[in-house]
Amino acid sequence: MERKTALVTGAAGGIGEAVVRALGERGVRVAAVDRDGDRLRRTVGDSVTDGLRVDAFPCDVTRAPDVESTVERVESELGPVDYLVNAAGVLRLGEARRLTDEDWASTFAVNTTGVFHVCRAVANRMVPRSRGGIVTVASNAAGTPRTDMAAYAASKAAASMFTKSLGLELARHGIRCNVVAPGSTDTPMLTSMWHDESGPKSTIEGRPEAFRVGIPLGRVARPSDIADAVVFLLSDRSSHITLHDLTVDGGAALGV
Repeated sequence: MERKTALVTGAAGGIGEAVVRALGERGVRVAAVDRDGDRLRRTVGDSVTDGLRVDAFPCDVTRAPDVESTVERVESELGPVDYLVNAAGVLRLGEARRLTDEDWASTFAVNTTGVFHVCRAVANRMVPRSRGGIVTVASNAAGTPRTDMAAYAASKAAASMFTKSLGLELARHGIRCNVVAPGSTDTPMLTSMWHDESGPKSTIEGRPEAFRVGIPLGRVARPSDIADAVVFLLSDRSSHITLHDLTVDGGAALGV
């Protein structure tokens, strides 16, 4: 993977930051994309201090013109994008019937439309080169219903199927498209769902009243666990894998 170029969205923290670091440690030049410019620059600064080749590209993936100009700038400054990782995501909790229009729209704007915008801009440049790899970070909630997560689950399901359909169209161009579906991962998104010190325990042990069976492996995932799966699906070690959905949740979805 050395001397390749990757574009990673949601790169300012959580899983996206872990993916940036995992790719950087393998010699990949990484364009780190996030709409939180200040946090992104701090994250990139830490990576550069550690000797990684990472550059910050602030961008809001919900805005198609911004995405197009950012991808153009990345290719101009860093070179052709070999790998794309869609890790940007937002979470709005609430019962389905009590979600506001803004809750629904903002969730889909980032988690689904953002994936479409970035994939379109990058794939249109990959096709003439007949190479590339795309991984969308979705969620095990895309295939397992979750209470209070209807908008999030629906948006991730849509992003997953979009990525697989894109992969079907791009296969003849030698471009592979896959999905990584994390479960509960130690990120600010997960901890925002915890209201007291019982949060980690209930996540691991499950909550019958919310129809959650818990995590059979007995621990919450580290962001690096998800990043390792992403790197595998981008690497040549998975050269004959495309349209695949790799669930990384310690068994929480019971293999569904």
